[in-house]
Amino acid sequence: MASFVRLLVSEAERMVSRFFKSEHAEEAPSFFLEAPRTEKLLERGAVGGLRYGLGSMQGWRAHMEDAHTIRPQLPDSLANWAFFAVYDGHAGSTVAHFCAKHLLEHVLAAEALSGQEEDPEAVKEALREAFLALDKRMQSLSQAEDWEHAGSTAVAVLVSPRRLYFVNLGDSRALLCRSATVAFYTEDHKPTKPRERERIQNAGGTVTLQRVNGSLAVSRALGDFDYKAVAWCSATEQLVSPEPEIYEVVRCPDEDEFLVLACDGVWDAFDNAGLCAFVRSRLCLSDDPRDVCECVLDACLYKGSRDNMTCIVVCFPAAPGVSQEALQKECELDTYLEKRVAEVYEELLQQEDGPNLVALFHRLATEVNPSLPPGGGLASKRAVIMAAYERVKQRHDEPQLPAPSVNTDSS
Repeated sequence: MASFVRLLVSEAERMVSRFFKSEHAEEAPSFFLEAPRTEKLLERGAVGGLRYGLGSMQGWRAHMEDAHTIRPQLPDSLANWAFFAVYDGHAGSTVAHFCAKHLLEHVLAAEALSGQEEDPEAVKEALREAFLALDKRMQSLSQAEDWEHAGSTAVAVLVSPRRLYFVNLGDSRALLCRSATVAFYTEDHKPTKPRERERIQNAGGTVTLQRVNGSLAVSRALGDFDYKAVAWCSATEQLVSPEPEIYEVVRCPDEDEFLVLACDGVWDAFDNAGLCAFVRSRLCLSDDPRDVCECVLDACLYKGSRDNMTCIVVCFPAAPGVSQEALQKECELDTYLEKRVAEVYEELLQQEDGPNLVALFHRLATEVNPSLPPGGGLASKRAVIMAAYERVKQRHDEPQLPAPSVNTDSS
């Protein structure tokens, strides 16, 4: 149902866009492809007590506009610090890629990160100033170099030996899993939220169709300078603000398991608890966070996400490890699904329409199966089901050779 609603909204947006176009304007290019691009950018690494993985996929979108920053070890006196970020561009990728290349250098330029005694309030202010300085720098460049009218959300986590600093701007999101539960997550910046709506209206704008001036779906972002030109407002009071929200979480080394940072293409398919549970279940099957990110992207695609997808998983020493029991249960689940696909296929053969994938998945979706991955559900096992379906179909499509004749002539 959720994927159907997303498709309905996409079609409605397309129709509204056409309605407001000039009568003689050319047809706007589609935002979506005829088929998703499923090639993935995958990375992994380990430094000190941290293991990380990255997965990124274009999906159904006509262009890939996500970018990321992964620095598991910062330079010099900050060698025990790390920085991870995901940027989700819109209306182009220029801003997202510029942020991925330059935001961290603005952060590292702050005196608060000199490697001396950590002052949480000073660190948070340094992060805030870094975002504002980067946005101001980009605004000058965008005018001088005639950039596309693009913007980008950003979600980042600065990891110090004692604390986690979550930095959020827009509707990408990060969460912390501690003792098998979601201990913290960032809040999306949507125009409909009272605080955001008030700022937008004070700057002379409106919130229409849950968007800033009926167009932009986020109320805070880097770039988007068309929304930052109100003369009587400061940089942080514009229709779209570049000011991030920053949260400080004290680390618990014996309980902190992992971080997840992802763009809204992932959160379109998962809620916080669901993604936390799914990632945790996959870590019990593989000690490589890169494999987990790949599983997340596939599950998002099959659960109906139509956006670009980028996911970073950062594991701490307390993260769950590979479990033989979990591996055995997963093997048993795959075997059961393969058997059930064959059974349902035979049942569908008896019906007028015959077997097809839609009917197969619908039948399997109506069956309660507590062994399915938490959060991922049946969609996260699509590859297993598809492979089983193709094997069964191939067996039925193979021509049956006639039985050899038996010569009963006794002469």
